[in-house]
Amino acid sequence: MSDASSPVYARFAPLASAYDVALCDVWGVLHDGLTAHAAAADALTRFRAQGGAVVLVSNAPRASDWVISHLDGYGVPRSAWDAVVTSGDVTRHMLAERGLTRVHHIGPDRDLPLFDDDTLELVGPDEAPIVVVTGLVDDSREVPEDYRARLDALKERGAPMICANPDLVVQIGDTLLWCAGSIADMYRDMGGETHYAGKPYAPVYDAALSLATDILGRHVERGRVIAIGDAVRTDLAGAVNFGVDCLFVADGIHAEELGRGAPDPEKLAALFSAHGLHPVAVSPQLIW
Repeated sequence: MSDASSPVYARFAPLASAYDVALCDVWGVLHDGLTAHAAAADALTRFRAQGGAVVLVSNAPRASDWVISHLDGYGVPRSAWDAVVTSGDVTRHMLAERGLTRVHHIGPDRDLPLFDDDTLELVGPDEAPIVVVTGLVDDSREVPEDYRARLDALKERGAPMICANPDLVVQIGDTLLWCAGSIADMYRDMGGETHYAGKPYAPVYDAALSLATDILGRHVERGRVIAIGDAVRTDLAGAVNFGVDCLFVADGIHAEELGRGAPDPEKLAALFSAHGLHPVAVSPQLIW
C-alpha cells in the first residue's frame, strides 16, 4: 500500500498491466443507483480483453443473480465482468454452515428474495436462533437509533446477528440513505454477537478470489490483485485487510467531501490518514 500521498491517475490503463484480477465494487463504481457508468464498464471490458479476470463484489443483501439482473437493467454489458459475488451469497453460506433454518429478518420487504430457499423459514424475534439484518425497514424515514429497543430485546435473548450488508450508507443519486451496517454496528457496540457477510470482511474476498482462480485456471498471488471501490470503510479497508492493492474511486460516496470531478489532494490525504488506510492509487472515476 502506498503512503498518504497516493497518486491520482486519470485512467486505469497505466495500472492495469500490473494485475491479473480486479475485484470491483458495483454501486458507486458501475452505477450510482440511478445511472450506469459506461466508462467504468468499458474499463473493465478492456481489462478482461488483456487477459484479466473481473469479479464484481457487492454488499447487496441479495443473491448474485439479483445483482446480475439489475446490472442488465442498467445496461451494464456482461463483457465487463466474469463473475459476481454478493454479501447475500455469503449470508446464505453462513446460515448453511451453521445448519440454521429459522431466521428473524430485520429489513425491508424488497430484501425478502434473500430468503427464497426451501431450507429457510422466517420467524418472529422470540423464535429465531439467529437474526439477519439487510437494512432499515423504511430507509427514507428511519434512522438506526429507531432500532435500539428492538436490538436490546434481541441482545437479552443472546441472539447472534448476521449483517447481510455491512455498508453504513448508500448513495442514491446525490442522496445518502442508511444501510444495514449501521444497525449491525449498533448491535455490536451494545455487546451483541455480530457477524458481517460482506466488505470489508474476509469471507466475501475469499469467495471472490476463489472465483477468480477458477476463471483463470491457476493460482493468483495477492500482489496481482487489485480491488476497485469508492468507500474507505468497506472497499479500501477490505482491500488492505485482505492484503491486496486498492484503486480508490473518488467520485462515489465521498465525492462531496473530496470535490467531485477533481478530488482535493489535501482532503484525500486527510481522509486516508484519518482511517490509517491508503490506496495504491486514486481516480476520480474508473476510466480506461
